[in-house]
Amino acid sequence: MNNRITSLLGVEFPIIQAGMIWCSGWRLAAAVSNAGGLGLIGAGSMYPEILEEQIKKCKAATRNPFGVNVPLLYPGVEELFNIILREEVKIIFTSAGNPAKWTSYLKQRGITVVHVVASLKSAKKCEESGVDAIVAEGFEAGGHNGKEETTTMTLIPLVHAATSLPVIAAGGIATGRSMLAAMALGAEGVQIGSRFIASVESSAHPGFKEKILKAGEGDTLLSLKKIGPVRLLKNRFFDEVQILEDAGATAEELKTLLGNKRAKMGMFEGNLEEGELEIGQVSALIHEIKPAGEIIREIISEYLLALEQLGKI
Repeated sequence: MNNRITSLLGVEFPIIQAGMIWCSGWRLAAAVSNAGGLGLIGAGSMYPEILEEQIKKCKAATRNPFGVNVPLLYPGVEELFNIILREEVKIIFTSAGNPAKWTSYLKQRGITVVHVVASLKSAKKCEESGVDAIVAEGFEAGGHNGKEETTTMTLIPLVHAATSLPVIAAGGIATGRSMLAAMALGAEGVQIGSRFIASVESSAHPGFKEKILKAGEGDTLLSLKKIGPVRLLKNRFFDEVQILEDAGATAEELKTLLGNKRAKMGMFEGNLEEGELEIGQVSALIHEIKPAGEIIREIISEYLLALEQLGKI
């Protein structure tokens, strides 16, 4: 498979593993890269020294390209970038912030920059800032989401029509058929998060992985909209948020309930009732924990089969 995304990232398949906090360490990134996709280390949940260690281990585990995802609104971003540059990682996916602040700085140092957006307005700003590609993430996605609540099916053709940059689709993609649908809408690659959380190499807590397998339709909803929309798997913490929101709680009251380490408590430490469990709607389609390489092979096989079948219609 050859297109602008495979050429830009130096990968065999235009499949990117999302850089998810608490779930995307070096083992997962290396496994995805070794299978022909692009693995990302999720720096958002890492202290600088941890990120440096993760990068070194990933470099030792794969000779293929991999990258780092850096949420721009998090504190200490400059220190994270310095580590990435020092370790000579050549691909950075930025998110959760304005790409204009850092894109030129990174590109002047030979870095390929891809930014994650959830709206057409943000995608246009990406092109103006000079990024190399855009991840357009629909509202089906897990974790932090767009206030516009634009679905992937709508967002991808909007962004494709409005920019000249290659578009990577994200949100609700876990199979070869959904990958083909995204490509038909104008994407040249896909970024997949939830499916890779339920992988052998994911650093997510085993209990969280098992809870994903039991998720059904409607078991995730957007929450904490007054702070910043985030899609969560329903549990006791989710119910507490809903009670507060229904009572008209302020943003400050919701921040107090959320605290500082709620996501770590749930996704990494395995407190499945009191923790924050970020996962996408596509969790309803995930029924088995598999090695990341096998997941990629299945996606590509199904993609090619579906493409062949459509050609016979």
